[in-house]
Amino acid sequence: MTAFRALTVVTLRALLGRRRTLLIALLGGLPILVAVLIRVGGGRPDAAPILDTLVIRTVLPLVALVLGTAALGSEIDDGTVIFQLLKPIARWRIALAKTSVAAGMTAALVLPPMVVTGLLLGGINPTSIGLAGGFTIAALVGGIAYAVGFTALGLVTSRALIVGLGYTLIWEGVLAGILEGTRFLSIRQATLGVAASLTGRDVGVEPLTPTVSLVILAAVVVTGFAIATLRLRRFQVRAAD
Repeated sequence: MTAFRALTVVTLRALLGRRRTLLIALLGGLPILVAVLIRVGGGRPDAAPILDTLVIRTVLPLVALVLGTAALGSEIDDGTVIFQLLKPIARWRIALAKTSVAAGMTAALVLPPMVVTGLLLGGINPTSIGLAGGFTIAALVGGIAYAVGFTALGLVTSRALIVGLGYTLIWEGVLAGILEGTRFLSIRQATLGVAASLTGRDVGVEPLTPTVSLVILAAVVVTGFAIATLRLRRFQVRAAD
């Protein structure tokens, strides 16, 4: 457990020490700025479209993409990962530490602004609290899936950011409105399915059922973690060679 904590601290410091993390933090706070502008400008204070379109569809995947691909990908690029792999630590523990930090930081940067945005737009009342809470829970489980998947992607390719952007913008964005089957291979649609079931709000598309949504998200987490562990084990073989 001491080794796991050390890996977690090292990863957390590495991510917090990067300039792009500050930019991502600003991106995470964008919904609050939009909510304030809507309030000041006298716009329609409907929280659901903002939480749906701005947070779930845009901010959440982008934050998870940057943090997930950097959790291990940046260490591979600069060669510092070898110092961790040379230590007698199970590769699954390293993968668990990296994915946990990526998921935790994604939640820390996205969820508080989401709650504040929901309450700013809807006010402090049972309906608003329920709406913000439902979207926040959906963003939590969706953010974990995104973070784990993108961490694994950072181990598979050195162009993980480009591939991840292609997935979120083209596969989940453009093709989701054209091809019906893409819903079942989309973290976004699974996250929206959870949000729809918890809030009872329209999410712009025919939502997946809660069971299907949770199965998709769980499959992404399990598969991503397995891929990350296997890729780290291959690094061990190369070092031995």
